[in-house]
Amino acid sequence: MADFSDDAKGGGYRRVEVLTGPGRRRKWSDDAKARIVAETLQLGAVVAEVARRWQVCPQQVFTWRREMRSGAAAPLGFVPIVAEPPAVVPERSATPSVEVQLAGAVLRIPPGTDGELLTTVLRAIRASAT
Repeated sequence: MADFSDDAKGGGYRRVEVLTGPGRRRKWSDDAKARIVAETLQLGAVVAEVARRWQVCPQQVFTWRREMRSGAAAPLGFVPIVAEPPAVVPERSATPSVEVQLAGAVLRIPPGTDGELLTTVLRAIRASAT
C-alpha cells in the first residue's frame, strides 16, 4: 500500500501566499512619474497614500521628487504658470534719465545702465546709420 503526503513534515497543512498587484521592475514613463510627483505636491497630500494608490513604493516617489528637483529627470511639464497683474508703468518716470538722439534714433538711458551694454547699443546705432 502506498502512502502519499504533500507535506514533508507530515503536518498536513501548508502555508500558501498569493501575491497580487503589479509585477516587479515596472517601467514608468516620464509623464507618469510627473503625474505622481505632481499629485504629491498638492496641498495636504501624503506621499505614502499617493504611492499606495499608484501601487508604488513611497521611497521611489521620494526619489522621483528629488530627481525632478535636481533636474535629473525630464523637466516638469505640469507646473502651472500664474500670471500676476501687470504693474502700472507711468508714462514718464520720476527718476532722471539721459536722452541721446543719434542717427534718427532716441535712446533713453536710465541711471545704473551697464556701460558695456550702452557702448554696444550706441555703436550699433551709429553703424546702422552709415
